[in-house]
This record gives sequence, C-alpha cells and structure tokens, in this order.
Amino acid sequence: MREIIAILRGVTPDEALAIGEALLAEGIAQIEVPLNSPDALTSVELLARRFGGIAEIGAGTVLAVEEVEAVAARGGKMIVSPNADAEVIAATRRLGLRSLPGVFTASECFAAIKAGANGLKLFPAFKLGLDGYKALAAVLPRATPCYAVGGVDAADFAAWRAAGIAGFGIGTALYRPGDTPDAVAERARKLTRAFDLM
Repeated sequence: MREIIAILRGVTPDEALAIGEALLAEGIAQIEVPLNSPDALTSVELLARRFGGIAEIGAGTVLAVEEVEAVAARGGKMIVSPNADAEVIAATRRLGLRSLPGVFTASECFAAIKAGANGLKLFPAFKLGLDGYKALAAVLPRATPCYAVGGVDAADFAAWRAAGIAGFGIGTALYRPGDTPDAVAERARKLTRAFDLM
C-alpha cells in the first residue's frame, strides 16, 4: 500500500463515497476524515462500510477518548491527532485501531512512542523542515514510521523519502471542500506518480 493518507477536511457525507471511490481508483487507500468536518462520523461510517475491506478508513483531529470510541463504533480503523495525548493513544490501541498522533519535538515523539503510538505524524512538516526531521530521525527508533503532514506536496516527496520519511498526509493539495471527484482523482494521480518514482 502506498503510504499516502488522504485528509478530507470539510468533506460531507453526501460526497464522501464519490471522493473515496476517486481516491481508491488512483491507488490511495488510506483515508482520514477530520472530526471538524460536517457530520464527520457519518462520513467515516459510510466510507468504512463501503471500502473497509480494501482501504484503511479513519478520523483526524481526534482530541478525546470519547471521540476515539465513537470512531471505532462507526467502523474506523485509524486515529490521527494534531497532538500527542497519552490517553487518546492508549484508548486507540486498546480498541485495536492504528494510532498516529501529531508531534513536533523530540520530547513529544518519545512520549507518543512510550504511550503506544503506531507511528508519528510530524506536524506541521513544512515548519519542521527536512533538517528538523533529519535531526529527529537520528534519535528516533528506526522501527517507528513517521509521516510528513502539513505543507508537503508531490514535489517534496523525493527529498523527504531520501531523508527516511515513511509516508505523507495530504490535505488541501488533494482535497478542498466542494471539489469534484474528477478534480480529486487528477490530484491523486499526480501524488501517486510522484510516490512511485521515489
């Protein structure tokens, strides 16, 4: 599976399935619906019900244990947060979901790993930069996958991958509220081509 997580911030339940289908057709099989999207849990449930057997569906901007439980109840399998909350990480793992908390500093990285995170969301990646990531990577456990999220696009993939990044979370460079499935498919095609050329 390509390590590209599509971040569908602002997606509505009415358009979620068509957008999901467009992403899968272009080879992106990890989809995150941020919880500050309209009726986000319904979108998670619709996507999980339709595509759960072939894609990993989850939620982003998850800030509380209750939200983890709600996502799990709707069929979500991945929990992404902008921060590293030990209780959220523990609840995610207890329910058998993948935990990707947001981190920026070495202290946050190691606290998230200690709490049981499956991987780390480096956010905002454009502020951390390649030099910042390389410094962190030198001390992080090699088995911990890191994802660059925030301000990273297809043109940046090769440099980040060369530095050791495992994957990418792509938001507005892939989807903006109101985008058609065709527009999303075109951007997804560009991203998957860049990923495959790394």
